[in-house]
Amino acid sequence: MANCVPCPASSGDTALRSRQFLCINPEYRFFTANAPIREIKLQNLSIIVPVLNEEAVIASCLRQLAALREQGAQVIVVDGGSTDATISTALPLCDLVVHAPRGRASQMNAGAEKAEGDILLFLHVDTRLAAGGPEALAAGLASSSHDWGRFDVRIEGLSPILALVAAMMNLRSHWTGIATGDQAIFMRRTAFNAVGGFPDILLMEDIEISRRLKLLGPPLCLREKVMTSGRRWEKNGVLRTILFMWRLRLAHYFGADPSALARQYGYTPREGLPRKDGR
Repeated sequence: MANCVPCPASSGDTALRSRQFLCINPEYRFFTANAPIREIKLQNLSIIVPVLNEEAVIASCLRQLAALREQGAQVIVVDGGSTDATISTALPLCDLVVHAPRGRASQMNAGAEKAEGDILLFLHVDTRLAAGGPEALAAGLASSSHDWGRFDVRIEGLSPILALVAAMMNLRSHWTGIATGDQAIFMRRTAFNAVGGFPDILLMEDIEISRRLKLLGPPLCLREKVMTSGRRWEKNGVLRTILFMWRLRLAHYFGADPSALARQYGYTPREGLPRKDGR
C-alpha cells in the first residue's frame, strides 16, 4: 500500500483556449485538425511523476508545472526510496508525495491510485511539457473518442543525431501506435482501470501498457513536443545507445524476462518482483 504526504495545495481554474492538434490514427492513417472551441478546465488532470534520487532535477521539473497547479491540475510525485533530498525538495512544489516500491510501473500505479483527476498524465522527471501541451491534451480528448495518447518528443543535447533519433521515435510511434515514457503518455482513468494499469515490470512497462491500450483504440498523437533529456544517449554514446535499446526491445518482443533486461539496462530488480515465468 502506498504511503503519501500532502504538499501545500494549489487550486483554481481557467478556460483554456482551443488549439490545433495533429493526430495520426495508426490503424487508418487519417489526419485530423482543429479542436472545436469549448470551455476546458484542468481540475480533472492529474500529473504523476515517478522519481528515485533526482534531487538535481526535481525542482526544475516541478516548477514547470506550477502554472498548471494554479489552473487546477494536480501534481503527484511518487518516490521509490530516494536517499537524497528528492522528497524534501519536492514537498513544497507539488500537491502530494507518495511512497511506493521502487520501479516506474509500481510508482506510477501508486500515483494513479491517489490521483483525483479523470485524466492521468505520466511524466518523467527529465521531461518538460511544451507550452500549450496540456491544452492540446484536454482539447484532443474532449473532442474525440480517443481514450489515451502521447506527445511528439524532442531530445535535448549537443549531438545533432538526437534530432534524428527523436524524429524516428515520433514516426515509429505514429505508425505502430506504441508510445514510450519519454513521450509523456496520458489516458483517461477509465482506460487505465480497463487495462489494469502498468504491468509491474522494471523495463518496457510503457511498451506493454501501449499494447493493452491499443485494444481499446488507437492513441491520440499530439504534435506539441515534450522536451526530454538526452543524458542517457550522450553518456553512453548516441549510436551505441540506439543499438542497445533496440536489442533490448527485440529481446522483449521475443519473450525475454523484463527483470533480466532491467539488469542489463542498469536497474536492480527489487525483491519479490514477479518474473516472466511467474516465479
